[in-house]
Amino acid sequence: MARPRIELPRHDGAAGNAVPGRRPDGSAIRHLEFFQALDAVERDDVAANARPKRIAKGEALFRQGEPPRALFMVLSGGFKATQVTPDGHQVVMRVAGPGGLAGHVSVFTEKPYPATPVAVTDSLVLAWEAQTFTALMARYPALSLAVVRDMGRNIEEAHARLRESSTERVERRIAHGILRLARQSGRRIENGVEITFPITRQDIGLMTGATLHTVSRTLSAWEQEGIVDGGRQHLVLRDPHALLRIADEP
Repeated sequence: MARPRIELPRHDGAAGNAVPGRRPDGSAIRHLEFFQALDAVERDDVAANARPKRIAKGEALFRQGEPPRALFMVLSGGFKATQVTPDGHQVVMRVAGPGGLAGHVSVFTEKPYPATPVAVTDSLVLAWEAQTFTALMARYPALSLAVVRDMGRNIEEAHARLRESSTERVERRIAHGILRLARQSGRRIENGVEITFPITRQDIGLMTGATLHTVSRTLSAWEQEGIVDGGRQHLVLRDPHALLRIADEP
């Protein structure tokens, strides 16, 4: 029987010619899988209607509750989107690396941004005004389809997280959370898979509904077993197949 595999994202390019203050062209986005179905002319038009923007580490892309004036595509770096619940608790809703959309659901529903994405490292994004991007979607069906597929993946992930939090023991939830991070920002290295997205144990707890103590205890046990290896905001899967087995255990 074939061993299960973790599907990793593609890391096959840089952020093209996207420079703040300069109008970009299709080379700024052609390395992103999200835009692969568009032809060169379409990518040029989509990119030319965007505004490149640098976001320093620790800076918010937008804030929870603000009206949706624009949507964003991450070209480099990454963001952690955190929502504050009515009772004051923080929840990590999602992380977004290169190729990740942010703010689009609020633009389409005309509702305030539901979370605050903060840059976990110096990052570069493209920003489209709401009306501009919706006009581009009407012009290019391939762009609309890419958005629908992206939203479908996000909905599927949200359903999985809800199911896990309701039915699974905490070790499985943590394993699933780490595997999701690997699928979003993992890269193969010698002797394992490195999660390139800076992530803390507290973040993993907020993503999986586990306490910091439980996450630390679980990761420490897995480190002793040779399943993972980590440091401050750094995690390497030394035995991804073992983690997959833990995630699939009843």
